Amino acid sequence: MKALNRLFDLAAWLAAGFLIGTLAMVLFGIAGRLWPALALPGSDAYAGYCMAAAAFLALAPTLRRGEHIRVMLVLQRLPVPARRAVELAVHAVGLALAGGLAWFSLRLVWQSHAFHDISTGLDATPLWIPQLGMAAGTVLLVLALAVQFVEHLRGQPAPAAPGDEPARIE
Repeated sequence: MKALNRLFDLAAWLAAGFLIGTLAMVLFGIAGRLWPALALPGSDAYAGYCMAAAAFLALAPTLRRGEHIRVMLVLQRLPVPARRAVELAVHAVGLALAGGLAWFSLRLVWQSHAFHDISTGLDATPLWIPQLGMAAGTVLLVLALAVQFVEHLRGQPAPAAPGDEPARIE
């Protein structure tokens, strides 16, 4: 379990790095408009690639920390056995959906590599490279959902979000 948690932490750090990369690409784009000598062809596309990688790589660590949005209105009103059954069913459906997404993400990377797909911009980036972030993020999400499913089967409590109460926005 320690190794998995380190893997999820690494994914969170990589997601943070890609967020910084998004910021850097946006700043390069702004600087290139102000000073054309600093223009970086494809900076808009690279900002998008970084943003997508950050979003997908952050899915698994966010799930493991219990920070995904959960609708507790129904679950709170159920008796414990029914709540456990619903939690298991929801995790099974989530695992199936994430598994499908991971499969097609990996397949997309493979096809882009096999067919030598490149971006349509001036940079002509091989598309399999930025697609790796999405594929890795979805595979990690499947792994995190599988771990959480097994934890629910064993009767272990789900990770709680910090504070574990709804935010009060006024």
